[in-house]
Amino acid sequence: MKIRALLIIIFFASLSYAQVTPTQNLPVVEPDEVGFNQDSLNNLDDFIDDFKQRDYRALIVIKDDKLAIEYYYNSFWRNHIHDIRSAGKSITSLLLGVAIQEGYVTDLEQNVYSFFSKDKYPSINEDYKNIKLIHLLNMVSGLDADSDDNTTPGNAGRWIANDEWLNYLLSVPAARKPGDKWVYADINAVLIGAIIEEKTGLSLKEFARRHVFEPLAITEFYWYKNASNQTGGAGNLYLSALDFAKLGYLVVNDGKWGNKQIVDPNYVNRLLKENTSAIGDYNPLADGYGMLWYKSTRMFGTDEIEYLWASGNGGNHLVVIPEKNLAVAMTSGAYGNWYPHERAYKILIKVIQALKETR
Repeated sequence: MKIRALLIIIFFASLSYAQVTPTQNLPVVEPDEVGFNQDSLNNLDDFIDDFKQRDYRALIVIKDDKLAIEYYYNSFWRNHIHDIRSAGKSITSLLLGVAIQEGYVTDLEQNVYSFFSKDKYPSINEDYKNIKLIHLLNMVSGLDADSDDNTTPGNAGRWIANDEWLNYLLSVPAARKPGDKWVYADINAVLIGAIIEEKTGLSLKEFARRHVFEPLAITEFYWYKNASNQTGGAGNLYLSALDFAKLGYLVVNDGKWGNKQIVDPNYVNRLLKENTSAIGDYNPLADGYGMLWYKSTRMFGTDEIEYLWASGNGGNHLVVIPEKNLAVAMTSGAYGNWYPHERAYKILIKVIQALKETR
């Protein structure tokens, strides 16, 4: 840790390992000012430094509207953007709440078919008349798509490399009744993004920039678009770890940033409460799923804590704990492995146990 801190001081004079310059509407404080035990955080920092794999990137904690922890590892720092993979699905979900706030979408009971013109998209399947936005958000759309089964017509391998994918996606049929079964499939999040694009006339990337990223002072990011200006709402979003954490704190703060209401507050309330336990053992770290976010309840010391979290391949996690006014962002480049997810959970345990009120 001391070597890393020294290098940061030499090369980036504005940085220290635990505290840097403030960002817009997000003052920096010493961790103990918002209830953290510094000795516990030092132990956590050493724990991360000792990882055999050199693929961990950053740990950011926002608590009580303040930036309390900002640790970087393995040559990463504040200005580096990083591929958060499928954690981008949860950001796409937030953007739907923004579209509702801005009046582009009415409610989650609207069926998917109603957002697209048959004249413009002649291939649209009639099955979409029975699939609602909430079905897409909860991964219970019933569409014949499965991210883990490349034989299904809606699997991303069938369309992700195309210059235009919406016409194909809208032709994918249902394999079962909407709401009957939870199946993890990228198509659900991509369709949410496509609906936002269709209603606003903007790419999802541009909609995010105007309505969310600019108000949150997020200036450096990358989001993959195909040749038809369609954004990959299921992932392919690169953010800095700090900006990743800011997006999580939007949920903690009922969709507000500073004095600006960015995400519809009723949508945020539903995002917090919507939960299906039908995911089974798909992700052993989760108890349920809803609104493109995982949901969990765990014991931390003597506290039973409910939280929701975005999860991306490689160990990219964004954890939101409203009852603690806490958002924790973790970035990692260990793509294609399971261990970074378990590692992220161990780090989360240590972050929460470092709070004085849980000791």
